[in-house]
Amino acid sequence: MTFSWNLVTDLRAMWAYAFMRNAFEAGTIIAIVAGIIGYFVVLRRSSFATHALGHVGFSGAAAAVLFGVNPVYGLLVFTGSGASGMALLGRRAVNRDIEIGTVLAFMLGLGLLFLSLYRGFANEAYSILFGELLGISTSGVVFTFEASLVVLGVLALTYRPLLFASLDEDVAEAKGLPMVGLGLVFMLLLAVTISIAVQIIGVLLIFALMVTPAAIAVRLTRRPLTAVLVAVVIALAATWVGLFVSWYEPYPVSFFIVSIAFALYVAVRAGQAIAARMAPRPGTMAPPAPSSAHETS
Repeated sequence: MTFSWNLVTDLRAMWAYAFMRNAFEAGTIIAIVAGIIGYFVVLRRSSFATHALGHVGFSGAAAAVLFGVNPVYGLLVFTGSGASGMALLGRRAVNRDIEIGTVLAFMLGLGLLFLSLYRGFANEAYSILFGELLGISTSGVVFTFEASLVVLGVLALTYRPLLFASLDEDVAEAKGLPMVGLGLVFMLLLAVTISIAVQIIGVLLIFALMVTPAAIAVRLTRRPLTAVLVAVVIALAATWVGLFVSWYEPYPVSFFIVSIAFALYVAVRAGQAIAARMAPRPGTMAPPAPSSAHETS
């Protein structure tokens, strides 16, 4: 396709195809959920857990292909099991690296076993590595929407205690909040979000939607609700622009989404660094203002 400089005409041309409509619908849903959950990922310093669960999901997809079922169901089962193990083995979110690494190693071993047992070419499992947004079906969009409603519903019910526990675990525990239960709920929400997000961004690029927008948001504002909103807007912008560009270029959609999110992150970091250099240092005095003609006369 050739860019016409008429966005309305181009969008109409895109939406004439069912696969583009499905891609925009699924991408919008996933970007919203990923932006919201991603804020808690950054707040709880659970980026490694996100990375690990993405790879655990690949093992689940391999198992699903072996047994002849939809890879998304394998993703949900394996990421849910892995998330539960990580949450129960490590009581504190910031001290789970060993537990996460142990669960990840075991799950990857299972994935290797499933792939070796499968006699065909596991296209569906391998597509999970980099995502396949343009190949998502209408039923896939419906499943994504239903799963997202569950995630957002549970998050709405646990928002306040989960936010409190994420901001200060010690104080939250002293106040009697069920830290293990909250950690388990969060990890399961993360597992479901990852399971639907890898459809468009893939296991290897999951950070683009799950971490990068939220990482930008927490640098721009300290207010939780504002940060969540900013993260969602950034995730939506990266997804929509990525889909729009992919209409004209023969390259993977996930590449454009990742590149846009990364460029925004670099721009924010660079802008803050420049602002910090230009800001007056503490202890330095501003030069005195020049005297007016009246004062010197």
